[in-house]
Amino acid sequence: MAVKTEIENVAIIGAGALGGAYASIFYAMDKRCVSFIAAGDRYERLRREGVVVNGKLCSIPVFRPEDPLPPADLVIVAVKQQQLSEAIGDMKMRVGPQTTILSVMNGIDSEKAIGAAYGEKKVLYAVAVGIDGVRAGNRVDFRQQGRIIFGEAANPTVSVRVRRVQDFFNRAGIIYETPLDMIRILWWKFMINVGINQASAVLRAPYGVFQPPGEARELMESAMREVLLLAGKENVLLSEGDLDAWGVVLAGLNPAGKTSMLQDVEAGRKTEVEMFAGKVIELGARHGIPTPVNQRLFQMIREIEAAAGYSH
Repeated sequence: MAVKTEIENVAIIGAGALGGAYASIFYAMDKRCVSFIAAGDRYERLRREGVVVNGKLCSIPVFRPEDPLPPADLVIVAVKQQQLSEAIGDMKMRVGPQTTILSVMNGIDSEKAIGAAYGEKKVLYAVAVGIDGVRAGNRVDFRQQGRIIFGEAANPTVSVRVRRVQDFFNRAGIIYETPLDMIRILWWKFMINVGINQASAVLRAPYGVFQPPGEARELMESAMREVLLLAGKENVLLSEGDLDAWGVVLAGLNPAGKTSMLQDVEAGRKTEVEMFAGKVIELGARHGIPTPVNQRLFQMIREIEAAAGYSH
């Protein structure tokens, strides 16, 4: 079978802040190139209401997992941790021999789970950095798209499938980078999320609270430093300089912008605390490294979830 030289269509699973924002960018390029995958109530809601991004209605087609459609050239996974298992099943009909799967989920484990289902050779590693999307119902608003950092685990040269995605992103106006060491970047984003997502959730604070020096920023960075210690044990090179690099990104974010975990807390939704503090605690126990900051954050966020009606 000849390999297609261009990506012509993308299926997105997850219509939250990230999925909605990226879908709108592809939609602006070519209304025919993008669709959503959704099931049950999410399918009905997307069909009925569409997605309104930065005040503009995007009538993006939405298909059910069982709809008989050709495979997509690119599948972007933009769901929450607790939705991943279902999403892996829901995308089955859209994954074919030449499909590339890109996960922009938080955490460091989604690629492994997707690869176990569809083969590691179909999955590229990716993180979204600097996008300030906020979701409320079917509305998504963002001022900065940030950038997608993606690639193979290691990129001493750019592979054919990475080049195909780069070309597609170029056409759509998606800002991206392909680093030499993608696993290091995955851990860098994990470190960021462990800090800013969780600190913002317990303090109910937007980015602006963390931009200047102060106790809020110290809480964020103390949680991140526990990840620095664990990264070394996992043979991942992270340093204090990576905290500084995050500080540069943070300074450029909308001060009124909110992390995904803060949005979840304010909306009474389940958070991804197991993916963040839970993973840090698990790795700390494995390597014999104390993780008191993340243990406390884990307890506090669980209490917030319990108050919202979630039992554990």
